Amino acid sequence: MKQRLLSMPVVLPLLSFVAILIIWELAARVFAIPSYILPAPTRILQGFSAVSAERWLEHVWATLRIALSGFGFAIVLSLPIAVGLAKSRLLSRALYPLLVVIQSVPVVAVAPIIIVVLGTGDAARIVITFMIAFFPLVVSMTTGLMATPPELIELSRSLRAPAYRQITQIRLPYAVPYIFSGLKISITLAVIGAVVSEFVAAQVGIGYFIQFSTSMFKLPQAWAGLVLLVALSLILFQAVSLAQRLLFPWSLPKERR
Repeated sequence: MKQRLLSMPVVLPLLSFVAILIIWELAARVFAIPSYILPAPTRILQGFSAVSAERWLEHVWATLRIALSGFGFAIVLSLPIAVGLAKSRLLSRALYPLLVVIQSVPVVAVAPIIIVVLGTGDAARIVITFMIAFFPLVVSMTTGLMATPPELIELSRSLRAPAYRQITQIRLPYAVPYIFSGLKISITLAVIGAVVSEFVAAQVGIGYFIQFSTSMFKLPQAWAGLVLLVALSLILFQAVSLAQRLLFPWSLPKERR
């Protein structure tokens, strides 16, 4: 019974997390670490209670709205670009280096320019989030579309199958595992992009709350916001994983089905 309990995928990470919290709490108390340097877990819990639930929900919703909007635009634009890159070698040679150049530009450095051009509303924050979440999706989708066995492509051509059927019935099914790998990476990057945009220009959101709390030396509240941000990223990651298990269970490794 004990071995079966420990073999569960959630138990060991949970025990490790609890052990880290206990060591953290003991170290903060034994060495009398000031809370403005590293607050103990109990002080972080007090930071949660120092803010009303309505205010927390307002910050979470603001960050979640921007993250999902940028993530959605990244999906909508990356799929046709990935199809074009996979189908046309000329387009791949012409466009892929430009995508790499755009990705190599630090978004944090470009964010103030975007704010100046688009203003301080949601549009600028969505663009910043989109820029961070877009590239991994394009790369994973393109890699998946090009991973199709060449004999299947030749068979479809010999049968004179239309190009759209080659994409929808042959290339896309093979690309599903790659696509969801990119989606899992991209959704966490979308949360990072939303926080970066809130650092630059926002009056609400978890990123804004962390920045404001830090500037006021309210470190327990800032750490509480960080914990909430990590929880939000994990929930969104698991939501993408759940969508894959429910919609495309055949794309999972056999031991995870």
